[in-house]
Amino acid sequence: MKRKVEIMGIVNLTEDSYFPESRCGSVGAVLERVSRMLDEGADIIDIGACSTRPGSLPVGEEEEWRRLSPVLPVLVAEFPSIRISIDTYWSSVVRRTYDLTGDFIVNDISAGEDDPMMLTTVGELGLQYVAMHKRGTPLDMQERCDYEDVVSDVAAYFESFAAKASDAGITDWILDPGFGFAKTLEQNYELLGGLGRLCRSYGGHTPRILVGVSRKSMIRNLLGISVEDSLPATQAVHMAALLNGADILRVHDVKEACQTVCLFNSMP
Repeated sequence: MKRKVEIMGIVNLTEDSYFPESRCGSVGAVLERVSRMLDEGADIIDIGACSTRPGSLPVGEEEEWRRLSPVLPVLVAEFPSIRISIDTYWSSVVRRTYDLTGDFIVNDISAGEDDPMMLTTVGELGLQYVAMHKRGTPLDMQERCDYEDVVSDVAAYFESFAAKASDAGITDWILDPGFGFAKTLEQNYELLGGLGRLCRSYGGHTPRILVGVSRKSMIRNLLGISVEDSLPATQAVHMAALLNGADILRVHDVKEACQTVCLFNSMP
């Protein structure tokens, strides 16, 4: 049975994101990348102004906004029907973005843990929200991998999050298991294989599942390949994620991800 799968294309307004081709250093570069991604079939454009890869250093909310603010009005003007998500854990960035663009998706790697006003702000503005499991900060998350059963622990985390989201008035949230964040190589693949166990109700809400594995170290380190050579293996992992229940793929390579979804939906 065919399932509606959405593709979220990645645009980075940074100089240190791990895949160089995703970096856009000017408004013109952003427009070019976004135009290509939309033509290739992207449903959502995810814009990040601070690298959130493990080991990265935060740049602060004002610097994030300095990078975002020139880009957002141009994008909305150039692509009036665009669906934008903003990769941020700052409530101030959420509120400023809303003032410029109106409705958008908040993509928060901290699930509201890094800014105590985030969930309240999202609920007040009535925005869609992506909550990710990461445990800790980008600098220490690689050391926080003491799970008895990583899938069960992630599910328990989102049971707790569901209550917080409900209290904040968030009615539509998406679950991101956080591949590559505070998980060993083996745990990432345990999580991938057990993804179907996360496809259920949490506090009365059944969230869609977002998977972000594109060109990540869980692929590169297992195979001993570079980020530039990791596209074919990424699509193999995407297919596994789809077979196990993923609803949204966050990707660097939209055309290839759309092809993978087409193959998936061609199976009986």
